[in-house]
Amino acid sequence: MPSTPKPGAVVFVKNLERVAKFYEKLLSLSVVEAESGHVVLESEAIQLVLHAIPAHIAESISISEPPEVREETPIKLFFPVVSIAQARASAPALGGQVGPVEQEWEFRGIRACDAYDPEGNVFQLRQNVP
Repeated sequence: MPSTPKPGAVVFVKNLERVAKFYEKLLSLSVVEAESGHVVLESEAIQLVLHAIPAHIAESISISEPPEVREETPIKLFFPVVSIAQARASAPALGGQVGPVEQEWEFRGIRACDAYDPEGNVFQLRQNVP
């Protein structure tokens, strides 16, 4: 009997290669498919599909350096990591940022902190509290 599909998310991005590298490295995801218009990243628990914004639309989108953080969206993804501190150290070289330790909080046995990717998409990192 086939297993059920993994839970996941689709994120539309302007720079497919850069954003795929960011999530692959920061979250230790594996690239399971890479086509001209999308990249599929996976772990044992989740699938993240990055889909290129069509060129005629992407032309009108400007991504600043550092990117403008897109906090005014109705959805925020969250991902597990072994160490938020390690992710914080790695994110800038990959084009993103993890909030400072002062912005971490704990609830239900986890520690959480918001972050953003190279295009300013906000997400949350979560680790188990020792």
